[in-house]
Amino acid sequence: MRRLPSIWLVFALVVVVPSLSLAAPKSTQPDNKQNPAFDGKAALALSQAAIGRTLPNHSFVSADGNTVRLEELRGKPLLISMVYSSCYHTCPMTTRYLADAVEKARDALGEDSFNVLSIGFDTPRDNPQTMAVFARQQDVDVAGWYFLSGDRSTIDALLSDLGFTYAPSPKGFDHLVQITVVDQDGEIYVQVYGELFSIPLLIEPLKQLVLGSRPEDGIVTTFVKGVRLFCTTYDPANDAYRFDLSYFIGLVIGGTIILGTAGYLVRDHYRSKRL
Repeated sequence: MRRLPSIWLVFALVVVVPSLSLAAPKSTQPDNKQNPAFDGKAALALSQAAIGRTLPNHSFVSADGNTVRLEELRGKPLLISMVYSSCYHTCPMTTRYLADAVEKARDALGEDSFNVLSIGFDTPRDNPQTMAVFARQQDVDVAGWYFLSGDRSTIDALLSDLGFTYAPSPKGFDHLVQITVVDQDGEIYVQVYGELFSIPLLIEPLKQLVLGSRPEDGIVTTFVKGVRLFCTTYDPANDAYRFDLSYFIGLVIGGTIILGTAGYLVRDHYRSKRL
C-alpha cells in the first residue's frame, strides 16, 4: 500500500499532464516567439489578409548606415522581401532569383521604375554589417535596392503589417517565401510566393502599377502609358518581357479597316435609299 502514491504520481506524469497539454487552446495566429511549430496554412491566411493594408512610415538602417524611411520611397512601386542574414539556403536562393526578376522587370519598365527592399527579421543577428555581407554574397549591387535592418519593435510592427510570420527551426527559421508588392501610395497590392516563382506573377502587377494611368496623369501621359501597357508582353520562349509595337500597329490597322468598312456600308445604305 505504501507504493500507491508513487504509482499515482507516475500515472499523473504519464497520462494526466500530457492530456492537459493537448487540451490547451491553440492560438489562431502563429506566435513567432513562443510557438516552435510553423503553421503554413495560418501563415498564408495572415499574408493574404494584409493585401489592401497601407504601410506606416517605418524607419530602418541601410547596409551603409543611412536611415531609410518608407515614406521616402512613396511615388514608385516597392518590392519587400523578408530574409535573415544567417540563412544559408532559401534566403540566398530567393534573393538571387529575385535579382534576375528585377533585371527583367526593369528592362521592360525602366531602370528607376520601382524600388526593392530586403529586410532582415532576425534582429539579434541582422544589422547593417551582416546585411551588407549578405548583399555581397548574393552579388546584388543595384540602384534602388536597399538591404535594411531595424530594432525589434520596428521589425515586429512591419511583420504584422505585411502578414509575415516565422518560427524557429533546427535549420534557422521556417517562414513563407513571400515578396510583397506595394503600390505608389504605400498600399499592399499583391503577395508573390515561392522560391522560384513564375516571372509574370511578379512583373504583371508591377506593369499594372507602373504603366497604369493615375489621376495626376495628363492625356498624353495616359496615352503613352496605355500603348506601353498594351505592347509590353511576356515572351515565354525567352522568359523575358519585350516591347512589341506590332500589336499596337495591328490594332490601329484593324480598327481603321473596321471603321472604313462601316463608313462605306453606312454611306452605301443612304445612297441606296436616295435612289
